[in-house]
Amino acid sequence: MSTTKLKNEDYNDYSSTENSPDHNSLSSSSDISARSPVNFGTYRRLSERNGTTCTETLIHLIKGNIGTGLLSLPLAVKNAGLVLGPISLVVLGVVAVHCMHLLVKCSHYLCAKLQKPFLDYGNVVKCSLEECPNLWFRNHSLLGRRVVEFFLLLTQLGFCCVYFVFLADNIKQVVDVANATNNNCHKNITTVEPGSMDSRLYILSFLPFIILLVFIRNLKYLALFSMLANLAMCVSLILIFYYIFANISNPKDLPQVAGWKSFAMFFGTAIFAFEGIGVVLPLENRMQKPQKFPAILYFGMAIVTMFYVSLGLVGYICFGEHIKGSITLNLPACWLYQSVKILYSFGIFITYAIQFFVAAEIIVPVVITKASDRWELWVDLAVRSALVIATCFLAILIPKLAIVISLVGSVSSSMLALIIPPLLEITTYYGEGMSRWIIAKNAVISLVGFVGFVSGTYVSIEELVSQKVSMTNITVNRLS
Repeated sequence: MSTTKLKNEDYNDYSSTENSPDHNSLSSSSDISARSPVNFGTYRRLSERNGTTCTETLIHLIKGNIGTGLLSLPLAVKNAGLVLGPISLVVLGVVAVHCMHLLVKCSHYLCAKLQKPFLDYGNVVKCSLEECPNLWFRNHSLLGRRVVEFFLLLTQLGFCCVYFVFLADNIKQVVDVANATNNNCHKNITTVEPGSMDSRLYILSFLPFIILLVFIRNLKYLALFSMLANLAMCVSLILIFYYIFANISNPKDLPQVAGWKSFAMFFGTAIFAFEGIGVVLPLENRMQKPQKFPAILYFGMAIVTMFYVSLGLVGYICFGEHIKGSITLNLPACWLYQSVKILYSFGIFITYAIQFFVAAEIIVPVVITKASDRWELWVDLAVRSALVIATCFLAILIPKLAIVISLVGSVSSSMLALIIPPLLEITTYYGEGMSRWIIAKNAVISLVGFVGFVSGTYVSIEELVSQKVSMTNITVNRLS
């Protein structure tokens, strides 16, 4: 089956350069601006009347950045320190939003220059390398797109691994303290009973349900559940903030600055939270007035960053050194806050299908093209099942939520959010003449992203190995 069979027949998908109208067919269109650089910021698109409004885009942008990463930010602040953590979150947020703007800016420039209605992340990189004066970059432009697609795939499947661990940890805690659960929300009882089921078995128990969930191949059938999931997560966050502010403690004994190893864990967790760069171009590509997207981007991400800093700071102050990989795991064992864990878990369960959809759209069409029409459906379902099993297996290998979040953030999110966009601006505008200060600024951002990528990955793997060694020692001691 061809790739186009997976798309709406009434929608012309121009998200890739191969499917975009050719240069000649667009050169006379009034909807696309001229090739003059003066008009690059005011170009118009085909069929943009059917696009999203500014308000709708703002809502989608905020929602695209609110997920499990938000709940792990109190631990991130702990890993950086009470003072250094919030400051670093603000700085990282500013840099991440700047990189998002660079991506949109390069997309606008290349769309106008090449007469394309719009481009996705991978094709922005490909077209930028094709237009680069350097011959080596032009010859390897396709490799650039494949690198972006690889990290997009790695990021989305990494999110899915995090969701498995998040579901297991929260539902395990609800079940483990079920007998002690009451209506008293003032006493924080989250002690796991001896002999409780291993979290990896909880991960495995979710596998058949998630496989059935991803068999829904059209996201419109999940629209109602997605809306309910968003509502559940919103109510959960309100209750979390209520508990934090009602039980906040004196932070005088908390360290203001942490060591470099724990700061590397902070970097991975924080950049994981700023996970929205993958949705930036899809949102901008579907706007009625794409010229207004930069303003929406800065306004929306300012709200998100303030939300991140506030929850990270007050969450750490409230629970101190006892903060866990997800702040929901620190909530007391009363029915009200147990319901918070269940509601947020429901939201994450549905979100799994949405995050998985991106990865499936990259892999499934490639595999299906090699199958006969008779076996298309079965191959489709088999590939989806295999991908879910792979994410489940990886989650079982790394069942610690804090480690898997830091590892995914360090490996994939840093590449997409910090390293590639500054380099993309250099390759896009180098032929037009660039200030040395801009080149230096972009080089510094990419270098910082690379240092975070290496150090965060190293420390996360080191933490994982130490966790494995300690678990092995505990098992040996029990057997002896």
